[in-house]
Amino acid sequence: MTRVVVVDDHTLMRQGIRTLLEIAEIDVVGEADDGRSALAVVEDTTPDVVLLDLRMPGYDGLWTLRALRDRGVDIPVLVLTTFDDDALVLDALRAGARGYLLKDVTVERLTGAVRTLAGGGTLVAPSITSRMLRALRTLPDSAGPDAPPAQALTERELEVLRLVAEGWTNREISRALCVVEGTVKNHVSAILLKLTARDRTNAVLRALHMGILG
Repeated sequence: MTRVVVVDDHTLMRQGIRTLLEIAEIDVVGEADDGRSALAVVEDTTPDVVLLDLRMPGYDGLWTLRALRDRGVDIPVLVLTTFDDDALVLDALRAGARGYLLKDVTVERLTGAVRTLAGGGTLVAPSITSRMLRALRTLPDSAGPDAPPAQALTERELEVLRLVAEGWTNREISRALCVVEGTVKNHVSAILLKLTARDRTNAVLRALHMGILG
């Protein structure tokens, strides 16, 4: 069973999310009402996914994402917020979030997103608008100034990367391209290597910045 920690400063929201997830047989193993307490809960429970609100008093969601990253915690974080703000989405993704959903999302979409992230996927496309694409191209390369230049991608790697950017899982990509899932995994590994990206989300961000996608 997928194990989740819910981080939100509103008790009623946490309780509602817990109820919805547990109906879908997703186990909520911990709750926190700000970033500092979230770090302790995540350390104690080691969940498969963290559901994180961004706007919280004190230690907010962006602080939490950066603190998790700085501590080397490699647990997928799904941002769940009421704020559809391009700059905030970008900040969250660049800080390490692997998904971004609004709180008016359907139960099916939420539970599907949790399982996607637990399985190693990302949910980038629903949050990347045309305004964000333009903004990304004006930002410094997310790989950092010391990263080696990206290598050219093959046509098939570009095809896989576009589907990754749309939030597709390896299994969904394998079905769409009529190849075995292991082949998709090999393509994703090659994409990460060529773009000097640490994960799928970072690869999409760098590809957008470079103009490979868009």
